[in-house]
Amino acid sequence: MSQMTREGREFVVVDAKTGEDITHNVLTQIIMEEEQRGKNMLPVNFLRQLIAMYGDSMQSMVPQYLEASMDAFRKNQQQFQEAMKGAFGGGPLAEIAKRNMQMFEAAASAFGTSMPGIPGMPTPASPPASDGAKDDEIAELKAQLAALNAKIDKLS
Repeated sequence: MSQMTREGREFVVVDAKTGEDITHNVLTQIIMEEEQRGKNMLPVNFLRQLIAMYGDSMQSMVPQYLEASMDAFRKNQQQFQEAMKGAFGGGPLAEIAKRNMQMFEAAASAFGTSMPGIPGMPTPASPPASDGAKDDEIAELKAQLAALNAKIDKLS
């Protein structure tokens, strides 16, 4: 199943006795097995932050946020990899990679997180330099987030 997932094949795992869909449990188990083999992709701080989100008013938004972040990461994976190989020196690919990293950081900071372990990602103590367009975009994202928070609060 791990290989099928890597190949991008969709599947559903059903418990033979109960008929219950256990796909989520199986995929989570695959992740845990990979983590135990030393292929750590989930930093301890990320896991702590994720656990802290359970029961929070933002909990319902986390899966969508993580899925959208992963989709964006996968779409830009080739550009990201080249950027990490030192392409930040210049050129159009480097500029695209920088913009992608800035957008990802802005999204992460909207949820009160940072990615200091990733090269190019600023820590909370050193935010990226901003320009007017980026400030406007961040302000718009914050307004959207505030509106979503208000909707969640009404539903709670």
